[in-house]
Amino acid sequence: MSAQHDYAIETEVWDTYAESAFDPAAEPVFNWTQYRDHGPGPEVLGEPRRVLEIGCGTGRAVAFLAKSGVEAHGLDLSPVMVKKITDRWSDTGAVFHQGEALSFLATTEATYDAIYSIFGCAWFADPVRLLPLALDRLNPGGVFALSHPPAIPGAYGPQGMYKGGFAGRPVYTYRYSYSPRKWRNLLLKYGFQRVGVKVIQAPTEGHIGTLFGTAVRPA
Repeated sequence: MSAQHDYAIETEVWDTYAESAFDPAAEPVFNWTQYRDHGPGPEVLGEPRRVLEIGCGTGRAVAFLAKSGVEAHGLDLSPVMVKKITDRWSDTGAVFHQGEALSFLATTEATYDAIYSIFGCAWFADPVRLLPLALDRLNPGGVFALSHPPAIPGAYGPQGMYKGGFAGRPVYTYRYSYSPRKWRNLLLKYGFQRVGVKVIQAPTEGHIGTLFGTAVRPA
């Protein structure tokens, strides 16, 4: 089951997020989980020459890769965020694009050695549409990787999320939550190989872990 996305409304959601989440004093960092110095790092992507982060948010991971010598691109729906991160990370060589991920992937002619999402687009776009587009934009042998919170038990598929409270205009977005097994099956269904999906346990017992998945486009 899919959802009826209204990208004008969703842009408003992420513009609001940009105003609160962006910290100009923050430094580049690459971390798949929500916990500092926890879990794997950029080595998951292999040794890519050109990468794309979909739903790049504050741009810190893109800037980290750019400073490491990678041609690093980030894509975000929010024009407010893209303006902030372009100004902040211009000295790293990172390149940022504003747009909706499905449309961007469907129309760009660029290809990448890795496409990834850290608490970003892979949680907020319909994987039935996203995964074939991502596969098509990867070079042979390229890596697709994602991380986001694991699904709440029993709550799977597209789920609406109101932002800014429950009074006034309805401002909302959607997230897509699936079990590791379902993610694995989706990645295999749409042509990926060497698929691995798991929940990385939190560093503190009993805290929320991180769903983490990797897959490769066939060579």
